[in-house]
Amino acid sequence: ETDIANRISVELNAAQTTDTNCTLTFLITNGLETPIEGLTFETVLFDQGGQVNRLTLFNFGDLPPARPRVRQFAVPDVSCEALGRIIFNGANTCTVSGAPSDICETGLMLSTRTDIEVLG
Repeated sequence: ETDIANRISVELNAAQTTDTNCTLTFLITNGLETPIEGLTFETVLFDQGGQVNRLTLFNFGDLPPARPRVRQFAVPDVSCEALGRIIFNGANTCTVSGAPSDICETGLMLSTRTDIEVLG
């Protein structure tokens, strides 16, 4: 088990194509001692050839400390097999103790259990 003290761990746990969507399932754990009241990441999705497919916002919502949460996002009009990489461009919103914080970027740990590469 990786030590996530003072870090935010985001794992792309699964990617499943349904109809014309790719549903991305993330496991996110807040390793801070305080709750995160709101967390939205700007992400960039790349196709297998390395071209940008789209920029999108993933809203992970509120995250209690030390309690893993699962969040799913349906990405329309693309199959998961077509995606090669997801880059977390930065935190669009990161609210800790009622104030904006940069911990969501500085303490971000990314991983994947899928064929899609996840970088930050």
